[in-house]
Amino acid sequence: MSRLASLPWTFLENDLESNKSSDLILDILKQTCLHSLCRKFPPSVRYRRLFLSELIRRQEAADCDPLDELYDALTDVVAAAETTECYKSYLLPCGDAVSLLENVAVISEGTTGLVTWEAALHLAEWTLDHRQSFTGRTVLELGSGVGLTGITVCRSCSPSRYVFSDCHPRVLQKLRDNVQLNGLTEQTSPSVSVEELDWTEVTEDRLKEIGANTVIAADVVYDPDIVGSLVTLLSKILRCSSAEILPEVLVCSTIRNPETYSSFKQQLRKRRLTTTRFGYCESVNKTLGSAIM
Repeated sequence: MSRLASLPWTFLENDLESNKSSDLILDILKQTCLHSLCRKFPPSVRYRRLFLSELIRRQEAADCDPLDELYDALTDVVAAAETTECYKSYLLPCGDAVSLLENVAVISEGTTGLVTWEAALHLAEWTLDHRQSFTGRTVLELGSGVGLTGITVCRSCSPSRYVFSDCHPRVLQKLRDNVQLNGLTEQTSPSVSVEELDWTEVTEDRLKEIGANTVIAADVVYDPDIVGSLVTLLSKILRCSSAEILPEVLVCSTIRNPETYSSFKQQLRKRRLTTTRFGYCESVNKTLGSAIM
């Protein structure tokens, strides 16, 4: 699902001005609100209402022939009740879609983990270009949220096992629901599990039991109060791994507060952990030398 402002409205406007036909509008409608994916997993009522209203505005401004299907679709949406949850579907290059049930509000039920954040989108895209970091591996995701990145990896990158994790009870429940919604279970390939993982309490024995070859996290460097726990956990993961084959650790961040992010990097250096930058991602490594920026 794209932000309304990012949709190609100028292209639509130019096409309508040139031929005055509603055929393009009907085609757009069939690929969006009338599409089987949208009917099965409907986006928020507000989003659909704004989208259809904008389509109607553009059509009427171009003085095109009226399109009954367009007005019928808006009538259905106006009659629908607003809800606190909605579906969002993310299209994969293979043509499949990851559909997630998310909260409409950014902050709800005492957490920010019930919606997909920008860094998760970027990390999901990054994984599609770097499948070798996941193929045949056991992957542990920290702070999985509603599950976009992990489900993308499972559907497109062929890991042998994937461990989703979070700590908030409501987030864990929604995460389990979304994993199941996308057809992933312990019996499928890859084998997946959803686990409660408290960064301050997880033991080295538990981390050894998981045995992750790749560890990923998106948008977990946002609160100065949890940065220390995150760095301690990353250090513990690297410390309890085999000295010959250390796991690949990737952290993808949206830098909202430079001081918080700087604190994260500083605490990594204190633990003698280096970082290598890949766009939105940082690869965290164990070293005896100085940090790589």
